[in-house]
Amino acid sequence: MGSGKLALFDLDLTLIPFDSGMAWTQFLIGRGILPADAEGRYLAYCHEYIAGTLDIHAMHRANMRPLLQYPRATLTQWQQEFEGEMAPRMPAWALALVKRHQDNGDLCAIVTATTELISGPIARLFGVDQLVATRPATVDGLARSPFTGEIDGEPCYRQHKVTRVNDWLASRPPGSRRSLAEFEQSWFYSDAIGDLPLLCAVSHPVAVSPDERLRAHASQSGWPILDPGPVFQA
Repeated sequence: MGSGKLALFDLDLTLIPFDSGMAWTQFLIGRGILPADAEGRYLAYCHEYIAGTLDIHAMHRANMRPLLQYPRATLTQWQQEFEGEMAPRMPAWALALVKRHQDNGDLCAIVTATTELISGPIARLFGVDQLVATRPATVDGLARSPFTGEIDGEPCYRQHKVTRVNDWLASRPPGSRRSLAEFEQSWFYSDAIGDLPLLCAVSHPVAVSPDERLRAHASQSGWPILDPGPVFQA
């Protein structure tokens, strides 16, 4: 059945010390695709996320709406350019952490609420080909973009991360399928209290530059806490 060990990594403010959605927004502003005030609107969504009041479906629609007029080839080109711009921003400690798990033969995946459109290029920079992320819904036959602006299925967010991880594991090739609970050892690295359901579902939860509530919970629970460097403040 392959490796009996699983390593899962949150992305924003965990493997990378910044918000990838904000970086993508700034990337599009720099190319004149979004207006300058798009950064402020995205920041407002970030504050709602921190407050626990975010409607992730509304955020997804708002972020996707300006992109619906462009064909897939254009979006793919932008993803490649975005990947190139992000490459120098990948922390050495995070690249080493992921590689250590890979070298140990652990099954590795990035698990993030960030849409695949943005998180896919960054997952490639980490050499992780397993990505469990919020999926943008698509439909055939649209005149330009294949995206509808909606989310496909459940967002990879809060308690849904556990469901999405188990769905991904169940979809793996025969002989390598197992549920999250069936792994001999499993890790999840995250910075946010919103990821508590998945942190509690693994055998080795690790808090990385955690927010105040997760730091308190990790300390009380005896979980490891990693503070590799300053956290980006949006």
